Amino acid sequence: MAQKSILITGCSSGIGYAVAHGLKDAGWRVFATCRNPDDVERLTGEGLESFCLDLTDTGSITAAVAETITRTGGTLDALYSNAAIALPGAVEDLPTDGMRAVFETNLFGLHELTRQVIPVMRAQGHGRIVQCSSVLGLVPMKWRGSYVASKYALEGLTDVLRLEMADTPIKVILVEPGPVTSRLRINSIPHFERWIDWKASPRAAQYERSLLDRLYTDTGPDRFEVPPEAVTEKILAALASENPAPRYFVTKPTYIMNVLRRILTTRALDRVIQKG
Repeated sequence: MAQKSILITGCSSGIGYAVAHGLKDAGWRVFATCRNPDDVERLTGEGLESFCLDLTDTGSITAAVAETITRTGGTLDALYSNAAIALPGAVEDLPTDGMRAVFETNLFGLHELTRQVIPVMRAQGHGRIVQCSSVLGLVPMKWRGSYVASKYALEGLTDVLRLEMADTPIKVILVEPGPVTSRLRINSIPHFERWIDWKASPRAAQYERSLLDRLYTDTGPDRFEVPPEAVTEKILAALASENPAPRYFVTKPTYIMNVLRRILTTRALDRVIQKG
């Protein structure tokens, strides 16, 4: 049986890094992409096939897809869209250009990549498209408006794509992590410092009491936090199943919030989320 291939975005650290190594160990041919050439060199040194893919650059997306299908001889069994950025801050303090920057990576670039991969999968007669959402694609949380908005949009876009692809052999799947060990918090700091003028905000005191400490202080693992390898297990299940589920939940908070959002009123759910 020919070795199956998968293209993964956002492999420099965290979930993408763990999934790339986990799938390689499971026998997949993994194309582990990331934006930074230094990370590409590091991943290559670790035995992964790696090259650059910047979701904010259509030319980079096109080049990465072309590189992938050149290496495989024109096929691609699966795509796992993992890359995402976060811009913390109160919604009233989010510049629209900052929101656009989040959507360029978390939605628009992901969408462009998906569109470029679908014709390859149509031509070969099979394929899996796996999108990494979040518990914050199911329920909201304060200070995370741009990330929540992008993941809500991803949920809707992927649901529609799944319905539209039902008459094809291409399966479309959402993976729903919750608190997973990653560098998302650390990586969000430059975006926060670029876009959020928190000192001029009417919520400046709230930033000082809550967000700044959480953003800049490493307080150790969150409650219920799991290692990124937990996501790898779900990805492997989604890729192996003949009839994969539309959604794969990873952490306890994700399972719980998925139930609560369906059985509670909006106000009751708001109270649960406010309490943390």
